[in-house]
Amino acid sequence: MSRRSFASTLAALALALLGSGASFGAEPFGTPEEAKAMLERAVAALKADATAALKKLNDEDDKQFRNHDLYVFCFSVADGKFTAFQNSMMLGTNIRELKLPPDDPIGQRAYDLVHDAPEGSFVSFEYDFPKPGTKKPATKQTLETRVGDQACGITYFK
Repeated sequence: MSRRSFASTLAALALALLGSGASFGAEPFGTPEEAKAMLERAVAALKADATAALKKLNDEDDKQFRNHDLYVFCFSVADGKFTAFQNSMMLGTNIRELKLPPDDPIGQRAYDLVHDAPEGSFVSFEYDFPKPGTKKPATKQTLETRVGDQACGITYFK
């Protein structure tokens, strides 16, 4: 794969990560409260049985961890590789390589923010991203936490 093709692929993956590929139709966007509750459910599931939880987080039919435009993503704190994601194509991809055009290292920011955070604490950052069907940037929030060797997060429009 050429360097240009690889960069294009990473940009597309970043858009998938940060824009959520859920079906929008007439569904409203998830609320900040719904997002935090979903992430807290994921944390509880990971603490109970990490292997089973990651399987559920990767199950596209599991509505407990996918609702509206919301879904939980996780990555290894050690190497940054996705272990749970809304699209299985992203599994094994290093979050630190994701960039938003033109050159926003959003994946590195997401990794750095949670990597050194105390386990159980929630950290967040904002960025601009267009809502589906629009070109106008809207504020999107990422909320992340650490659970053992996993970092998990969720994004939502503010």
